[in-house]
Amino acid sequence: MRKITFLPVRTEQEVTLLDRALRALSADLGDTHKASRDCLASAILSKAAPAHGLLAMQGDTLCGAALFSPLYSTARGAAGVYVSDLWVDETLRGAGLGRRMLAEVLRRAAQTWQAEWLTLAVYDHSVASRAFYDRLGLVPRSGATVMTLDREGCLEMMKDTG
Repeated sequence: MRKITFLPVRTEQEVTLLDRALRALSADLGDTHKASRDCLASAILSKAAPAHGLLAMQGDTLCGAALFSPLYSTARGAAGVYVSDLWVDETLRGAGLGRRMLAEVLRRAAQTWQAEWLTLAVYDHSVASRAFYDRLGLVPRSGATVMTLDREGCLEMMKDTG
């Protein structure tokens, strides 16, 4: 395998590569993909970027991608990193690239906002992904349920300021 380099997403061209990878991930998972390329660019390239992107490149060939964000836990007393998306090209799966990408995400998050821990979510139907994360030592969190409020619910809630 030729050398793989990790590239933070900082340009429009790199956003296009990240978008392609995340669309492939959504297709692999049978997931809805609502994020437009422009929405992704805004999230990553804005001054107060709520998300960060990382590309794994082999020369000019895209091999993997990650989308991640900072978070803070009072229970842990430390900053962490939430990996919302991790994609590895199917021809390279099983070769250790996913682990290397997560390690690079951790290094960058530790350097940028002093992240000390990592969290992510895995779909119940994604058995191979779950097995991968199990092998890396990630453990399911017990005693908590992930709760989500969609865009429409957030807009409605924001009306209640009184």
